[in-house]
Formats: sequence, structure tokens, C-alpha cells
Amino acid sequence: VVSTQSTGVDSYYEYLLKQWVHSNFTAARFKSQYLRAVEGIRDHLMVRVKVRGQIVRVLGHRANNISLAAELHHLSCFLPGTLALGYYYGLPKWHLELAEEIMWGCYYLYSSQPTGLAADLVRFKSEGLDVLSTENHLRPETVESLFVLWRVTGKQEYRDMAWDIFQAFERVSRTCNGYTTLYDVRNVRSVTLDIMESFFLAETLKYLYLLFEDDVLPLDKWVLNTEAHPLPILTEFKGWY
Repeated sequence: VVSTQSTGVDSYYEYLLKQWVHSNFTAARFKSQYLRAVEGIRDHLMVRVKVRGQIVRVLGHRANNISLAAELHHLSCFLPGTLALGYYYGLPKWHLELAEEIMWGCYYLYSSQPTGLAADLVRFKSEGLDVLSTENHLRPETVESLFVLWRVTGKQEYRDMAWDIFQAFERVSRTCNGYTTLYDVRNVRSVTLDIMESFFLAETLKYLYLLFEDDVLPLDKWVLNTEAHPLPILTEFKGWY
């Protein structure tokens, strides 16, 4: 049973799918393991909550592998993109439907805050969110998923969400020397921490760029690893696996 897909294990689930794709779809054992994991996420980690009068299902995790909590870590927001990518490569349609459902919660991390930026860890509740970790580290996972969902569905809403996030970075996080980690997303005058993680350049801005440049790195020819480095799908190579 899957108990979490967030920090410490997130790349494992992503690579199950991407190793299968990178191998020109020959590494069947990775595909079967990925399908089993996704079924576990669907059956054991989705929790139904009422948020501001609306009944939604959000991605949670099982504390001590027992109780299901409606807590979402920003790192988990890679998952909608991975699910949508699987659908693009021929996996069942419910993978895309689950991706779009989870994407709502991930974007709500941003849209619910006065800064327009996501906290690192939240708990969903009827009044909105409890912010459990207030910092924004310029993380890429949400815009990564928006990139894939835009490429797969062509729905303008995913570009619009990404543009809102980019504008929030510009408005709140930009400094004269780069972009900075924010201490408290609930405060538009928050203290900044004088840190710009390398993944902001390598991943966050790359995915934002790719959202508006459709001819670059087409999904039928390239797979991006967990650090957003593009690798060609090995159409002529059938070894390794």
C-alpha cells in the first residue's frame, strides 16, 4: 500500500514511468510497477474534503501508514504531471482525470495566499487551509505539472494558472540580484531569506518557458528527468532492459 508519494520517495514514482518511456516502452517491469503504484495512490491517498463550501478530493498522506490526513506537501505536486504524461503515452484515461483533480489542490496552494505563492506544507479544512510550513522555496513541481497538462490537454486554464504563478514570483520574490525564498506566504511584506535554490533556474523557470514555447522539447521525442534534464526517447536502442 502506498502511504506517501512526497519528500524522500517522489522521484521513485516519477522514474517508474519515465524509465519505461525512455526505454522506448520496452522496460515493461517499470510500467507494471508504476500502474500498481498509481492504483495505490488512487485507492489509499485521495481524501474527500469540503473546502469553502465545495466538496473536492485532494491528495493526502498516511501518517505512520495508518490515518489518512488531508495534508499536501508542495513536493507532491509533481504527480499531476506524471499522471498526465502516462495518459499521453497510452495509459488509462482515469490517470488524466486524477491528474486534473489533484491539480486543483496544487494550484489552490498558490491562489489561496495573499502573496499568490504556495506554502511548503498545508492541511485542507472547511475554511480553506492551515499553513503548516510557511516558506516558499521557488519550487518547480506545480509549474512542471501545469506544463505537462497544457501540452496534453491544450486547456488554456493551465497556462493561465502558470502565468499567475510567474507574476507572483515577479511581484513578491524578485530582487535586484535574482529571486529569493519567502519566509511567510501569508504576508505580502514577508521577510525574505536571501536564498535562491538552483532548481529555480534549472526547473521552475524552464517549465515556465516551455509552457509558452510549444515547439521546444516535444513530448513524443523527449522525456525530462526529475531535475528537468531532457533525455531523448531511445527509439533506436533496445538494450539495457
